[in-house]
Amino acid sequence: MQVKAKARFIHTSPRKARQVLDLIRGKKVEAAFSILSLTHKSAARKVEKLLKSALSNAENVHHIRGIDSLTISLAKADQGPTLKRFMPRARGRATPIRKRTSHITLILQGE
Repeated sequence: MQVKAKARFIHTSPRKARQVLDLIRGKKVEAAFSILSLTHKSAARKVEKLLKSALSNAENVHHIRGIDSLTISLAKADQGPTLKRFMPRARGRATPIRKRTSHITLILQGE
């Protein structure tokens, strides 16, 4: 059985989120939590929160009791909308600042 959880419009770039997701893809849930707790990236906290949401979906929606047997089969970060801002510079000019967002998807697979 597959359990899905999505987090949309997360204020981190997809490139930075993919670095964290590459660490936990294909791992068991317990191993993923231990990896995320030791990772010193801000995206790791957001992915950890999403993983807890996926486990809650498994228990409450899909009625799966053996949470320890779940593995992360899909972990991806897609690009969301970019917030466009401008920073004032010298001589009356301005440079663009792109604040990127991402959509993170986790799918847990039961054995």
